[in-house]
Amino acid sequence: MIDLSLLPDGGMRWLDASGRASDMVLSTRVRLARNVEGYAFSGRAREGERLRVLSQVRDAIAMASSLDDSVMLRLDQLAPTDRALLHERHLVSKELAGLNSEEGVRSGAAVVLGDGLGVMVNEEDHLRLQALHSGFALRETLALVERMDRELGSRLPYAFHHEFGFLTACPTNAGTGLRASVLIHLPGLVLTKEIGKVLAGLQQMGLTYRGLYGEGSEVVGNFFQISNQTTLGRSEAELLDQLERVVEHVIDREEEARRVLLRDAGYIIEDKLWRAYGTLRYARSLSFDEAMNYLSGVRLAVGLKLVTGLSVYTLNKLLIFSQAAHLASAEGHPLTESETNLARARYVRTMLEREAGQVG
Repeated sequence: MIDLSLLPDGGMRWLDASGRASDMVLSTRVRLARNVEGYAFSGRAREGERLRVLSQVRDAIAMASSLDDSVMLRLDQLAPTDRALLHERHLVSKELAGLNSEEGVRSGAAVVLGDGLGVMVNEEDHLRLQALHSGFALRETLALVERMDRELGSRLPYAFHHEFGFLTACPTNAGTGLRASVLIHLPGLVLTKEIGKVLAGLQQMGLTYRGLYGEGSEVVGNFFQISNQTTLGRSEAELLDQLERVVEHVIDREEEARRVLLRDAGYIIEDKLWRAYGTLRYARSLSFDEAMNYLSGVRLAVGLKLVTGLSVYTLNKLLIFSQAAHLASAEGHPLTESETNLARARYVRTMLEREAGQVG
């Protein structure tokens, strides 16, 4: 089983609720797609090519000060539960972890994890450089990943075209190769039925939204991952400026929706949210969707100051540690679906009991 103590903060500093608007914005991620010149893209490369890319990346990382004390994990040498655990922590994509295909994990697949930084190797592109930050922090997160990009780029021959910019396996990533995203909690807009208008507006602006785990994931727990959709023909600054303006507008809309809920349906909302807390506090079995939806209600209650003494950090941890691979890891053996639901409810009860004396 993977030793997560080897990772700085277990790879979970982005959960600490320290950034701006962290009661609403869980995290900010900035990712850069890069490929090494002279090799086929990962999906078409032969095993020997992917392994040579991995070797070059390993050598470059050893010289990158931004990745001091980082750890490299070979996903093609990890058990499925360990790969799923890394995915649940938002440290690797489902594709890199081999969780979305019958073929399983790709040979040469690896991830380098540092303090708030990471490099996925041999995913769709040879390199996916990423930085994760707690709260709404686009500028800070971009600065971290750009420094890493400069250091690795000085030692790796990136595939680049003078007209098209950085070359990527998917044309929508060509140009800057940048994908910036904000994971935001929008229960107010969902409950006031304004969410459809907001999401339609995002798409008109050239942005997109996904679920808790990005591309291919469903929206659960009223969490939406908002990101830029294309990168070609625009600079990093332009892409981030637009995303920042739009997310600030969405935050304003969500805050207004929450005020409307309290004004027009205060006792109904208060009853609904306290019922969510009571269910989590005492349930003996919880499915994943049930847990995410009830946690969404409790998170809204904390944001509205209806529930006090329960930290956003605790709620963040519950989102991640109540998932299947984390529960199996804690139990020390694989779990059936019913066993997972029992373990999930037990874990949530235990976490809430620790703070129950202060909640009211």
